[in-house]
Amino acid sequence: MRPLTANIPKPLLPVAGKPFIVHTIDALKKAGIKEATILIGWRGMRVREFLKDGKDLGIKITYEEQEKRLGTAHAIGLAKKHMKSKFLALNGDIILPPKSLKALMEFSRGKGNVVGLTSVEDPSDFGVVDLKGDIIQGIEEKPARPKSKLINAGVYVFQPAIFDAISKTKKSPRGEYEITDSLKILMKKKVYGFPLPGDWIDVGRPWDLLKANGILMKDTRSKTEGKVDRNVVIEGQVLIGKGTRVRSGTTILGPVVIGRDCSIGPNSFIRGSSYVGDRCRVGASSEVKNSIIMNETHIPHHNYVGDSIIGERCNLGSGTKIANLRLDEGTIRIFVKGKKVDTGLRKLGVIMGDDVKTGINASIDSGTIIGEDSYIGPGALAGGFISSDSRIH
Repeated sequence: MRPLTANIPKPLLPVAGKPFIVHTIDALKKAGIKEATILIGWRGMRVREFLKDGKDLGIKITYEEQEKRLGTAHAIGLAKKHMKSKFLALNGDIILPPKSLKALMEFSRGKGNVVGLTSVEDPSDFGVVDLKGDIIQGIEEKPARPKSKLINAGVYVFQPAIFDAISKTKKSPRGEYEITDSLKILMKKKVYGFPLPGDWIDVGRPWDLLKANGILMKDTRSKTEGKVDRNVVIEGQVLIGKGTRVRSGTTILGPVVIGRDCSIGPNSFIRGSSYVGDRCRVGASSEVKNSIIMNETHIPHHNYVGDSIIGERCNLGSGTKIANLRLDEGTIRIFVKGKKVDTGLRKLGVIMGDDVKTGINASIDSGTIIGEDSYIGPGALAGGFISSDSRIH
């Protein structure tokens, strides 16, 4: 998820108006969960500071910290002292609707250990499941030739027996204790599989945030807490936060969420599935479409931002344009860990880290990653992968 997670821990990245871990907590509450233990790691203190004890969110939260990244089985094993009976466990980087969790828990009644399942088009990056009836026959992790599209969705109902299986789990070839291997130990008796209803979103890559944003935006409810001038056009579901002013000539086509203390317009255009964070500016003749704009970022004059994620405290110089479509209209390929990955998307603009500044009339090619604290100079063309602290002229 770099460069977005250079300063912000992944669970606090914003989606549809709030950190995506809050969407998960909301789903847990609606499914009847009253207590949760959250495992923290990278910049875990920020998660603690934001969620606190959960009182403000209507749920009791305790924490455990995984000081060394020793795998998913080790992570779940750290919850042993908190879980004395059957419990729900889910990956922190997935988003599920309450109906999925409710259905899973209902299915688990009177059963032992249950793995939530989902179907994906490309299962090669996941644990592919062989299911017969409602019993799991096998799990193959990241197979080169998947036998099905049914995968482990990263959500489970476990009995305390899982902790015995974890204690017997050996390190994998990559030096981690994998929950897949623990499940194979349990499968010597019986492990159930349950295909989850509803949307399942795995936020594994930056562009997955845009997918999650679009899906979660469907539930946006219109509310205006700021000031909207005359001659503003608002259509669809639009939420405008306290202290925000929307100036004359602006058009907003929902679903759109705009945070607190923002300045929007005059004559700006914000289109569907866009989230604009707190203390942001979208100014004269600037357009934002299907994008996530994080806190304190300015898109002030004659800018176009489409299908993009812009980090905190960025500033786009007048005339900066972000391309989001290849001329041949092929799918966008983007650099991840030094390799080009096909996103499968026809439209994707820029993934921009925090504190990036662009000069006037800068151009950013589709599928570009720009690391934090970088400068893109006046009239410059930026493309591909640009590491942090770069200067492009």
